[in-house]
Amino acid sequence: MSPFLLSSTRNLPVHKAIHFFALAVLFAPLTQGQSKKIEVTSRPDHPFLVDFPSGSQLSLHLRSGDFRIVGHDDNKVSVRVDAKDPEKAREVKVRFERLDNSAKLNVSGGPKNNIQITIEVPRATGLFVRMLAGQLEVTDIRGDKDVQLHAGELIVGVGDPADYSHVQASVSTGGIEAEPFGESHGGLFRSFHKEGNGKYKLQAHVGADDLTLR
Repeated sequence: MSPFLLSSTRNLPVHKAIHFFALAVLFAPLTQGQSKKIEVTSRPDHPFLVDFPSGSQLSLHLRSGDFRIVGHDDNKVSVRVDAKDPEKAREVKVRFERLDNSAKLNVSGGPKNNIQITIEVPRATGLFVRMLAGQLEVTDIRGDKDVQLHAGELIVGVGDPADYSHVQASVSTGGIEAEPFGESHGGLFRSFHKEGNGKYKLQAHVGADDLTLR
């Protein structure tokens, strides 16, 4: 612990000093590059926010529900929870683990209904996403995308279809609408595959329900 931290907390009340040290321990790993894990509960008035370099790989494991993963211009990952009951929103847990050139984000807990979770990531990010059930929308991301939803509606914004070298889309039962690639399928075990001259790979799968690439 630095002398500055010690001198800064000598005159604080005990409960404030404890809070100060807790914050120092939480954020020290990000600035010093030592421990790599953060786990917090959601606060609707204070979204989870962490630095994350553009061009990195991010793996997301998400609870069932209503999710939006959106690309933005900041080199940060944020998680915002919007719930009808703000107190219930506090039950959502976010765990972030930084690896060498990638990171893992896990979102769990919280109410089953009347909640939407928005995850913002750098626009240039490679995504690996796994989710059990619900509605998942991925937009404004330039990078590889490997997204699987066991049951529900999956919408992926693909941008320019010429940006892809490999596209694999499938549903076990349901429908595929992929206008940018000229594909539309419905029924059991439907899929399509495309090869191109771009630099990104796209794999999208839904177990039961609908997959839209737009």
